[in-house]
Amino acid sequence: MQSHLVTCPCQINLASESASSTLLYKDCCQPYHESLCNEEVDRADGIYADSAERLMRTRYSAFVLIKPEYIVKTTLPAQQKFLDIKAIESWAKETDWAGLEIVEHMPKLGKRHAQVEFKAYFNIKNNTASLEEKVQAHHELSAFVKVTNKANHDACWYFLDPTVAMTISQKQPCICGSGEKFKRCCGVYLG
Repeated sequence: MQSHLVTCPCQINLASESASSTLLYKDCCQPYHESLCNEEVDRADGIYADSAERLMRTRYSAFVLIKPEYIVKTTLPAQQKFLDIKAIESWAKETDWAGLEIVEHMPKLGKRHAQVEFKAYFNIKNNTASLEEKVQAHHELSAFVKVTNKANHDACWYFLDPTVAMTISQKQPCICGSGEKFKRCCGVYLG
């Protein structure tokens, strides 16, 4: 992909009539992808999404561009070891992504949580003789948590993956490190 010439995948919205304000990949998600996935860059120098919606957009673009490492690194650290990077990569490769629509961004749910409702469009082939493509949508309400690094007080948004099976009781400390009980913090969004 020649990133300097291509519209960023997160900017392609099939539900929108207007395409005049789209950003190029190099001006949109590429800096996030390169910063977080470059092992030579000190994590403290990385570029982090300033909102759950921005993180959602970078994650969608990472699926389109088959960057499974980015998907893993932007999932809550306590969940990362449970993710199957090969399965993420396979799913991304097998999907013909067609666009992203942000339905609603709820940026302030409590002290550190947010949700993004979105539709990720993809093409599938019909079972007809013509094999014409048909667009379908994956409609989801995703939860995100803003985690503050206690050492340097930097805050990063992470995706809360509801498909990750973790053994944690409602009364244990939260997996995000907030110090609150799981049931009063991330458990609200993962339960």
